[in-house]
Parts: sequence; C-alpha cells; structure tokens
Amino acid sequence: MKNISIIGAGSFGTAIAVLLGKKGYSVSIWGRETEVVDGINQNGINPEYLTDIKLPESIKAFHKIKDAVEDAEMVVFSTPTHALREVAVKTKPHLTGEEIIVSVAKGIEQESLLTPSQILVDVLDGVVLEDHIGILTGPSHAEEVGKFKPTTVVASAYSKRAATVIQETFITPMFRVYLNYDILGAEIGGALKNIMAIAAGIVDGAKLGDNAKAALMTRGLHEMKRMGSTLGASQDTFSGLTGMGDLIVTCTSKHSRNRYVGYHIGKGKTLEEIKAGMNMVAEGVKTAKSVWQWSRKNGVEMPITDAVYKVLFENMNPKDAVNELMTRNAKNEIMI
Repeated sequence: MKNISIIGAGSFGTAIAVLLGKKGYSVSIWGRETEVVDGINQNGINPEYLTDIKLPESIKAFHKIKDAVEDAEMVVFSTPTHALREVAVKTKPHLTGEEIIVSVAKGIEQESLLTPSQILVDVLDGVVLEDHIGILTGPSHAEEVGKFKPTTVVASAYSKRAATVIQETFITPMFRVYLNYDILGAEIGGALKNIMAIAAGIVDGAKLGDNAKAALMTRGLHEMKRMGSTLGASQDTFSGLTGMGDLIVTCTSKHSRNRYVGYHIGKGKTLEEIKAGMNMVAEGVKTAKSVWQWSRKNGVEMPITDAVYKVLFENMNPKDAVNELMTRNAKNEIMI
C-alpha cells in the first residue's frame, strides 16, 4: 500500500489519516465542509475536529470524492452509519474494483438493519468484490489515536487476504491490530456498545452509583451476545476487543460522545437540547432505534436497549426506566 483515501474528515477520519501519514503513506482525505478541507491544506490542521493535532504534510484534503480516491489502493469509509450508504453511492463510480475497502463506522442502518460492511457489500456490488471489503474496529477514541497513545483494535473482512492487508496497513508500535474473522460479531459489538454507553451515561448523570454501572455493562454484554447468537456470530468475539473492550472504553471514557449524551439526559436535559450543543455524531442514538426495531422483529429480549429507546424516543423518565429494569421477573444469570 502506498496511496490511501479516507472518505470522511471527522475526528476518527482525521486520527487515522495522521496515523497513516506518519507511517509513510500518501493519504488523501475527503471532507464535506469547505472550511475543513481548506484548513487541512492551508494550515495542516483540521479546524473542526482534533484541532490540537498537526497533520503530516503527506495528507492532502479534497472537496470532490473523485479526486480523493484517484489512484487509491485502499479506501477507508469514515462516515457515520446513517450517511454511509449515500456516500458509498457517490464513491462507487470512481472505484476501479481493485481497491481494498474498509469501514470504521459503528452502527446499524435503520431502514435495512444492515451493518456498515453489509451496506458496502450491497452498494458496491458489481464493482467491488465482497472479498475486498473489511472493517477496522475496537476501543479506539480518535483523541488518543491521533496522539499515538497505545491502542489495540481488530481487523476483519470477508476474506483472510483483505483482513491481513488491513492489519498490515494500519499496525504500528502504538496501534496494535489483531485479526478476527467474525466480521458480523465485531460489528454487532461495535454497534451495541454505543447503546450501552448512553445507558452508562444516564447512570452517571443521575448519580445511580458504581454498582448500577457495573451491572449495566455486564448485562449489556449479554445483549450483545443475544443478538450475535441469533445472527450466527461467534460468542467468543464478545469477550474480545470489539465486545468487552469497546464496551469498557465507551461506557467510561470522557471522550465518549454516547456516554456524554446519556450523562446529560441523566442530568435532566432533553435529547434535542443535547444534540444542539454537539458538533459530532453520537451513533448510539440512531443505533438504539435500529436495534430496538430488530429485537421486536426477531422476538429477542433486549431490556437495556428497550429502556434506552423509551428514554430517547418516548420521553420516559430515566429513573422510571431504571425501576422497570430492576423490577423485571427474577432470572438465571447465565441464560442468554
């Protein structure tokens, strides 16, 4: 790999551009906002995201997707899940089919209930083979990746070759990349941990205590396993970086946008008030609706997801949601 294109100039797109640029790759990055593209090219700084990080000179930003993907050997989609289909449709005419395609999004599309890699397989069909599509995911806040703090993630794909290429491309002494061929399980973990982070934030904002948060995270892991088991994912995946690892960091970190949303809901703010004060996307909000729809459609019990959905979209009082969870019928812990 020599030339890599990143589609999306948000916080994580910027962070991995820095990582890849420092590794010696020629990196092209596409951004929606004119001021972001101009800021990167003129000042070597993204004026909206990770503003305290200087970008390597090997990074060039583009206003047009066509220009950003020209000559690219790998194309990394770093856009929110709800925007991925639209952006992939616009990118498809400019691909040759030889590129390795990577998603770093974490979510479930509402209309189709597809994961990010499944969206790319669907949209890019006829140009890019499924075997060329993969993901990079795990506990990796952009604020730390961009500053080269020790981070460990997972590469997965629809072929071993693509997964290995992704691993070899991204791995550095401070960014360790493991292989896991359970791409579905890895994406389920990455999506559901955002829902659990909203719930964890509510626990913190409402001052419900450490006991409640520990229970929330543990039972949240069970919901990941329930969904994964229904869809045929490996249960071992959820004990790894894309399950437990991502769950821990997103439920506890000051960098977590989803925890931030939950925290302020726990403090009494409305979702609309919180979103008005954010310039970044909290994927868990849309994912909560998607997974709630999926659980109803498939008859899978997911009480924490259900509670978060009711708080976000039915204006349920967070304390009432907690009471509903705590007074459910007694059960065996190990039954999933």
